[in-house]
Amino acid sequence: MGLDAFLPVAFIIGYLLGSIPFGLILTRLAGTQDLRSIGSGNIGATNVLRTGRKSLAAATLAGDLLKGTAAVLIASTFGGAEAAMLAGLAAFLGHLFPVWLKFKGGKGVATYIGVLLGLFWPAAIVFCLVWLATAVVSRYSSLSGLVAGVVTPIFLWWFDHPALAALFAVMTLLSFWVHRENIRRLQAGTEGKIGQK
Repeated sequence: MGLDAFLPVAFIIGYLLGSIPFGLILTRLAGTQDLRSIGSGNIGATNVLRTGRKSLAAATLAGDLLKGTAAVLIASTFGGAEAAMLAGLAAFLGHLFPVWLKFKGGKGVATYIGVLLGLFWPAAIVFCLVWLATAVVSRYSSLSGLVAGVVTPIFLWWFDHPALAALFAVMTLLSFWVHRENIRRLQAGTEGKIGQK
């Protein structure tokens, strides 16, 4: 299969992997209440933590992260760098807008990191360090993800990865869009903090 023919396949693989709602699946298997009915209603690890099950939150974080990495690595193996970038974007879109949940997914921070890890791992470390520093100071998961998302494309551009910088700039803009309610709550001072039920 030629590269041009594989690109749509890479997108589909990435989207399907990204759309796996690990948080919802794991909490249902554990017998907790519907994840979408508590806290922020989000299906990601931060909201899973609000169930009081730290192990489930950690497993959700790992699943949401690794599905982004897996999409990139699979596409890279069969289609090279361009396919890997497309699959990474598709995995992120799959997490944000999963077809199985009527296109209402998570906020994508863990999957963003997973895609970074697969494409350029030093940037994933930078993202995590910025996220951690912001979280320690503010205790807001949403703010931490947004700040790290702004820093990431700048870091990639600075280290001469313009294509990746453009890709993650797009992903950061999408992240701001799905975080728009969080941003309003941050402005109003009503956003839930990390560890708060």
